[in-house]
Amino acid sequence: MASRRRVKTWFGIMVMWAVRVFFAVVLGFPFYWMLITTFKRNSDLYDLKNNPFILNELPTLDHLRWLFHETLFLRWVGNTLFAGTIVVVITLLLAVPAAYALARLTGAWGAQLGIGIFLTYLVPSTLLFIPLSKVISALGLQDSLWSVIVVYPTFTIPFSTWLLMGFFKSIPKDIEDAAMVDGLTRWGAFVKLMIPMSTSGILTVVIFAFTLVTQEFVYALTFISSANQQTVGVGVPTFLVRGDVFYWGSLMAACLITSLPIGVLYNIFLDKFIEGFTVGAVK
Repeated sequence: MASRRRVKTWFGIMVMWAVRVFFAVVLGFPFYWMLITTFKRNSDLYDLKNNPFILNELPTLDHLRWLFHETLFLRWVGNTLFAGTIVVVITLLLAVPAAYALARLTGAWGAQLGIGIFLTYLVPSTLLFIPLSKVISALGLQDSLWSVIVVYPTFTIPFSTWLLMGFFKSIPKDIEDAAMVDGLTRWGAFVKLMIPMSTSGILTVVIFAFTLVTQEFVYALTFISSANQQTVGVGVPTFLVRGDVFYWGSLMAACLITSLPIGVLYNIFLDKFIEGFTVGAVK
């Protein structure tokens, strides 16, 4: 029996590591492809006889030089960071208290209202960009980075509110009641207790909102036409694809530079996303 248990244990460990290796290869391959394409020479990229999975010639920095010196890539990255930071701040300032109010202060109809708010997030952008363009025009924000800063919270806030409602509801109400009995006000319990215990949800909202700013295309393309006001999500495909000419090396370099930090952040905070902060809290 002991030997059978050992065999089952080792078999389970081997299966677990096989699954891990498989997902590591599948998830890491796009980054590997972008990396080798960035350093491939054009003669290597377009020669069908060469092995596409390796560098067949000496690596080159020409694609990176062209990206940084012949395009406004750094300006697009700066615009994205600026817009993403402001959108994240606006989203947190509005979504966190709204989610707490719906989860704790509205009674039975709070859940239905939360679902209604979430449904507004599901309205496709292809239906909204025309009426929103009239709003942007009325505000005088055409061809400005502030146009997307104003528009993006309209769909980051509904989703974030719905998401955070679940985190606040998962926190036992007894903890909050005990804190208020000990002298904290409702606001004090919210700031000192509820927010720290919902850190995983707040981190999820931060990364969701920032990632949306980096990859959103329709609104940025509609509201902004100047190259120096564009974000990465529009600037890279618009100005690195000219007709039927694709600057593959520079495209992959831009994608790698912008996607790698986000991938690292997701990996670092993965445990925070899945960890239950309230386990054993009542005890």
